[in-house]
Amino acid sequence: MEIYLDNSATTKIFPSVGEMMLKVMQEDYGNPSSLHKKGIEAEYYLKETREILAKILKVTPKEILFTSGGTESNNTALIGAALAMKKRGNHIISTAFEHASVYNPLLYLKELGFDITFLPVTKEGKVENDILEEAIREDTILVSIMHVNNEIGAVQDIELLGDTIKRKNKDTLFHVDAIQSFGKFQIYPKKAKIDLLSVSGHKIHGPKGVGFLYIKEKTKVKPMIYGGGQQKGMRSGTDNVPGIAGLGVAAKEMYDHLEERNKHMRDCKEHFLTRLQELEGCYYNQGEAPNIMSVSFEGIRSEVLLHALEEKEIYVSSGSACSSNHPGISGTLKAIGVREELLDATLRFSLCGENTIEQMDQTIEQLKILLPQLRRFVRK
Repeated sequence: MEIYLDNSATTKIFPSVGEMMLKVMQEDYGNPSSLHKKGIEAEYYLKETREILAKILKVTPKEILFTSGGTESNNTALIGAALAMKKRGNHIISTAFEHASVYNPLLYLKELGFDITFLPVTKEGKVENDILEEAIREDTILVSIMHVNNEIGAVQDIELLGDTIKRKNKDTLFHVDAIQSFGKFQIYPKKAKIDLLSVSGHKIHGPKGVGFLYIKEKTKVKPMIYGGGQQKGMRSGTDNVPGIAGLGVAAKEMYDHLEERNKHMRDCKEHFLTRLQELEGCYYNQGEAPNIMSVSFEGIRSEVLLHALEEKEIYVSSGSACSSNHPGISGTLKAIGVREELLDATLRFSLCGENTIEQMDQTIEQLKILLPQLRRFVRK
């Protein structure tokens, strides 16, 4: 029986999400831009999902922009905001271990002449408030910080950071990549002084190819996609109605059962980490998220162990799935000071509410068998 422990890469959709999407595709398949009844029926799903998301975040529905997912949300937030704000300044702050969908747009903006500061993080993966405050300047137009790191599960105190940013420079925009935290944490943008918040559907048992960007009212963001003027001109193109409807169902289900799902994942995580102590040469890279565990295995390349587990139908990750087609040393692990010999010896085990204690035990038992076997092949 397969054990899927790569839920930070993607999740299996809830059955209710599939049912909703099938209904929309087969019955309410109109174009929401059409003026007739079928268009109005389709438009209803967009309105309903906006209301669901707005209620969860305690914002207004008009502040929700639907996108194709986390990468587009991050690109729109960073590039769109930077271009809209460039007359006021050209300094942007981020951290040393952001996801590629933040890091690479920032490199693009650097090519356009923007001044980018990458803040260091502690060995626990934390942004230090004093260092952030010191880095903010009069010409700082944007700060982008990931809420939950996708590789190690480090959690930032976004309320503290948001308060610091606005206190130092009230005109600086605060963007939060919440792709790994939405659905696992209560996030209130107004309270945390967040101007832009990125979310992806397929990380919360919703469909792939859909997400959203929260844009605080009156925040200036240049559109990235031009055309027919959908979503008030902010993102042209026919709306992905089945995906958006599925996103709404997934978000509601995640937050309706947030506490019990989180408790279950924490129980599984704590059990796994306790049993991990039975294995030699294994090091947990600390992170507080309830669903993410980064573990370094001395003397074994991560890719080798990943495929050995795969043969046992246990599916894990060697880092960010978005970067797995381009092998390289993790910037996150470097940033938190993981020993050089462990940089290419680390796996991520990421949970969902459907994983079980029994699956944690089975994974540990397989590791007990595989680790000694694989270490015998390591050159001395």
